[in-house]
Amino acid sequence: NVALKVLVVDDALFMRNLLGEILERNGFQVAAKATNGEEAVELYREHKPDLVTMDIVMPLKSGIEALEEIITEDPEARIVMCSALGQEALVLEAVQGGAKDFIIKPFKEERVVEVVRRTCGQDQ
Repeated sequence: NVALKVLVVDDALFMRNLLGEILERNGFQVAAKATNGEEAVELYREHKPDLVTMDIVMPLKSGIEALEEIITEDPEARIVMCSALGQEALVLEAVQGGAKDFIIKPFKEERVVEVVRRTCGQDQ
């Protein structure tokens, strides 16, 4: 039973670490962490993760731009958007762009795990 590899993308160190800890505690492997959309695309190519958690609002390249770039290269990519309350329009745009689901900050561990498992087809 190989641990699913996740790429965590967020410009806030605190959020990257928090998500990474939640994922690892629940049996996922954090393949890499990116701090902006450009890094996200590069690290996706390099690691080919099973799933990406993608912050929406980031410097250099937004989560939505990175999402579109990754989906263009790999239409099977599983990307879950992470957004703050009040970013519903951006979440909708991301889902139309190919995101599989979304998680609202502040993160609740149960919700994160549920969404990641469901997105990876690991429904219990």
